[in-house]
Amino acid sequence: MSDETRGREDAAQDAEACAEALESLDRIALDELSLSDLAVDAQDEVREGTEDEGSDAKDASDEAEAEEDDSKDDVQSESASGEETALLGSLPADDSLTRELPGLGSAPAVDETIAMGDIPLPSVPSAREAEARHHKMSPKRRNLMVAGVVAAALVAGGAGYAAWNGYQQEQAAVAAVNAHTMMSVQIGVHAAGLDCSTGSKIPVQVSGQDSDGSSVSETLYVDEHGRGIKLLPGDYTLSIAGSPIAADGTIYTVPTTKAQVSVKSDGQDLSAQASFKLKVPSADTVTDDQIDAAAKYAEEGGASSAAVAKVLQQAATARRDAAVNAMSSREAQAARDADARHKATNLYQLDIPVEWYGKVATWQNGNTLCIYLASDSNTPIATLVAVRDGESFTPDKGDTVLGAASLGNGYTVYASGPVYPYVVPQTINGRTQDPVSTYPMDTAIELVELTTGNRYTYSQIKNVLVGKDGKADAATKLETDYLAQILMPSIKAQD
Repeated sequence: MSDETRGREDAAQDAEACAEALESLDRIALDELSLSDLAVDAQDEVREGTEDEGSDAKDASDEAEAEEDDSKDDVQSESASGEETALLGSLPADDSLTRELPGLGSAPAVDETIAMGDIPLPSVPSAREAEARHHKMSPKRRNLMVAGVVAAALVAGGAGYAAWNGYQQEQAAVAAVNAHTMMSVQIGVHAAGLDCSTGSKIPVQVSGQDSDGSSVSETLYVDEHGRGIKLLPGDYTLSIAGSPIAADGTIYTVPTTKAQVSVKSDGQDLSAQASFKLKVPSADTVTDDQIDAAAKYAEEGGASSAAVAKVLQQAATARRDAAVNAMSSREAQAARDADARHKATNLYQLDIPVEWYGKVATWQNGNTLCIYLASDSNTPIATLVAVRDGESFTPDKGDTVLGAASLGNGYTVYASGPVYPYVVPQTINGRTQDPVSTYPMDTAIELVELTTGNRYTYSQIKNVLVGKDGKADAATKLETDYLAQILMPSIKAQD
């Protein structure tokens, strides 16, 4: 057989062997790949005899010569090395694997076999034996064994890859599931007096893009703790869409702030990034439009039903109307009070100080107006007199000029009266420095408070500011300074 023909046959055999190895990969056992050398040699001889049938005599002669050369080489190699190597397959059936060590006489035989459990390790062939086996092994068998080893490696490596690939797929599956799972999040809200179990919830406008790339624009509702929003993972902008309605009808001012958040996990607390404060305005300033807008959100999802939303709307309207009525009443009373405080003569007009209103009364005679203690008409606080410019003014005995206001029409109004921060302590202490009269303690305290605007108590006036020895100048300054603030500026020329 020519070398070219033999090469083609070997290539065909190699391809056939690889195909057989791959087709029967799951049936090949490792022990089948470690056949005894004797069985392998026998199979090779049979296979070689079959494969050589039909070849010409020259090929047979060449093979015989090659085998003879191999035998000679074996003999020469064994003689040169002086070693005896016996294949397990050529040993007699009754040969023992143990031998008596030389020089030990009758010593017990020592087993040279190294055991792993009950399975002895095979002896290692010499280099020459391995070479001889290699020459005896057919190309097809060698290819089969190589394919088996490669297949075993592929199986082991494939198992590891399959495990890692499975883990990766599992993680990807979890991520995919999470990307399509609604996540509960919490935001920060502050609305005084709001209890969503009896009132309506807070509408929150949500806009942005979820993890699928889909645009989101919807109104969701949270309770007074900021809970109630569920979203897919993604990036969103949050803002308060409208006011809730408390059970008592309270309407809240809607904040204009917006917050950027990223939803990543279930139960996420976003209060640090999204926190909103809803303030309570004065009830009388709430408009119908604000109430209607709050009722709309309550009906669309903030309340448990449309009927509940309607009840809350009515409560908001009633609360607003009551506040408006109360404000109107206060304004009307203030107008009446202002009218009662307003006094006028032919030449000038003024307003009784608010601090004095209800505690003083007045009498009028021409262009003279006297302000006196409401509980005692004989106790004047200040008397106002209009004097033509250029003329002098002399107060009554015991009184002091407490201030003056030019009308700009040729007249000046002078205010005069007792210096009560000085007179009262002297009188109570029994001093006789021309006191106008004596006063009960309650009256004395009230007079001092009225003429100093409650800035000082009677005890302070008596013990610190004036003292029992009397300091008229200091006491006078206290009263004149106060009247200059609350009474004199209101004196104007009559229209």
